[in-house]
Amino acid sequence: MPTLVCRGLTKTFHRDLPESRPALDGLDLSVAPGDFLVLIGGNGAGKSTLLNTIAGTVQPDRGSLVIAGRDITALAPHKRASLVTRVFQDPMAGTAAAMTIEENLAVAERRGQAHRARSLLTPERRARYRDWLAELGLGLEDRLDTSVALLSGGQRQALSLLMAVVSQPLLLLLDEHTAALDPRTANRVMEATMRAVTERRLTTLMVTHNMSQAIATGNRLIMMDAGRIRFDIRGAEKAALTPDALVERFHIDNDRMRLGH
Repeated sequence: MPTLVCRGLTKTFHRDLPESRPALDGLDLSVAPGDFLVLIGGNGAGKSTLLNTIAGTVQPDRGSLVIAGRDITALAPHKRASLVTRVFQDPMAGTAAAMTIEENLAVAERRGQAHRARSLLTPERRARYRDWLAELGLGLEDRLDTSVALLSGGQRQALSLLMAVVSQPLLLLLDEHTAALDPRTANRVMEATMRAVTERRLTTLMVTHNMSQAIATGNRLIMMDAGRIRFDIRGAEKAALTPDALVERFHIDNDRMRLGH
């Protein structure tokens, strides 16, 4: 059974304007368990709208969304929180600044369930959190009681990633999650991403404008344009691509795309 099935997803914003165009235009997509899809495309291609629709923050005009056989098209975002998690481009978006590192992790681990963060902080959980944080290589394992507001952008993004995967979601959405980071931190967060996805066998959709990253990451590469999927490649065809060939082949806007870091 596919993890995700999108059927005929259509969404148009500002339909009363004469220049309005569909952000999603009858999009069909099937994602198998364990797939790691990388989504590329220029501005207005529909990538973020697709992720927003899957997450539930945008309601489609037409079409349906099914996760693991369950139709979630009309499900509120908080009610699909145990199924779908997301890491945003903005490092500040995925964490609660007023809470500590351990409190953020405790809430994330119980995503979609009733809880009080402080009551969840048992010695066993704290030990587990230290082990998870140590893998990030950012020294956060010794700062469990530190307020998240005191962390750097890179540290918060790494924590956001960890928070997104601890509940073992059926689907992980990565929305340009390394784009706002310096190259060294971006590499570290990307390494942590690959480790988490591989070890937890997470089905993943990642949006990026970095062509080298798009080629090197995942088992499927999808190019979107005008709300539709234009190309869907994998295997040897994907592995044979180069950043220059990818930009040329897909006629991607060079002003927005990056060939490397």
